[in-house]
Amino acid sequence: MNKIFIDAGTTWTKILKIDNEKKDYSIIKTSSLSKLNYKYDKCTGHSLNKTKNVYENEVVALAYGAKKYLENDFTVLDLGSRDIKFVQYKNKKFSDMDWNSVCASATGATVEMLLKFYNVDIDSLKFQKEKYSVTCGIFGLEKIMDDVAGGIDPSVAISKFIHGIAFNAYNFAKTPSKICISGGFCENKCFLESLSQYCEVEPLGRFVLVDGLSSM
Repeated sequence: MNKIFIDAGTTWTKILKIDNEKKDYSIIKTSSLSKLNYKYDKCTGHSLNKTKNVYENEVVALAYGAKKYLENDFTVLDLGSRDIKFVQYKNKKFSDMDWNSVCASATGATVEMLLKFYNVDIDSLKFQKEKYSVTCGIFGLEKIMDDVAGGIDPSVAISKFIHGIAFNAYNFAKTPSKICISGGFCENKCFLESLSQYCEVEPLGRFVLVDGLSSM
């Protein structure tokens, strides 16, 4: 029996198709999702209607997905285009969680905007010891623009901003000794190295939530 599970983020949609236990993972632009006319078994994400018996809470999907990868004690953090959430387990039992979808100024969409605005390739970003304070993303953007105007290379300024995001993420997750990362930031080497200055880091990939949906 074919089954389809969808995590529709603001920018990207992650898809898991299961056909006779064979798994097929893919990523598409969320703007293209409606053209596919999928009938899915379970879904999550900002960009879908919360249909009864089909839609699942994102944090619940994250928790189920992480349990497929991890055992005993762990903290898994998902940093998306416009929100951040974490789930913590201790002794194989749920311990803590939080979800901030109100202030999206220092998440993935901001980084994508900066890369496009300054025409910077993400692979050119390198860890910087200095970090910008991004408690308020607007002030963080102002600092980047001021420094670039003053002669700092845009890739360096953006890397400092990403270090600030990593530091905020570490504190948001309540400073654990290890953080398992879910989502697109798994592929951002600058972010991973920045976060590793504060704790051990394990990337889990971009499909944790759809794996969670498939295990419910």
